[in-house]
Amino acid sequence: MTQPLDDHLFRQLDMSFVPCEHGGEFAMRLPVGPHITNTRGGLQGGLIATLADVVAGIALHEHLPAGTGAATSDLNIHFLSAVTVGPAHAEAWIRRRGKHTAVTQVEVYDAGREVLAAICTLTFAVVQLREGQYDPKGSRTA
Repeated sequence: MTQPLDDHLFRQLDMSFVPCEHGGEFAMRLPVGPHITNTRGGLQGGLIATLADVVAGIALHEHLPAGTGAATSDLNIHFLSAVTVGPAHAEAWIRRRGKHTAVTQVEVYDAGREVLAAICTLTFAVVQLREGQYDPKGSRTA
């Protein structure tokens, strides 16, 4: 996997690729700071959803054939506890991959408190990349 670009969202939020700690297929972390917390000191829920989407998408991409990509078609999230200490640690599992859809599961933890903070399921549409679209497995499509 290549490292993200300097101006990419990963860098702006200081997201990083990390080893799985809970048996997942892929994991990332997002540090918690005052610039991304709500008025009660918890990580913004939208950023937890973004982290889950990114982790699931990357995990799924590893299982897709060249020339295909995935687009999130559904994201369901259950917030169980605030991420107040951090970092937020997200792990993804591929639960089903079919020809046209894939279902993933993501668990997000407040790693500093060792607490499960959110459980997410995401459905992706598996699509053929259009001509000229970037394909990490084959540079650009023909």
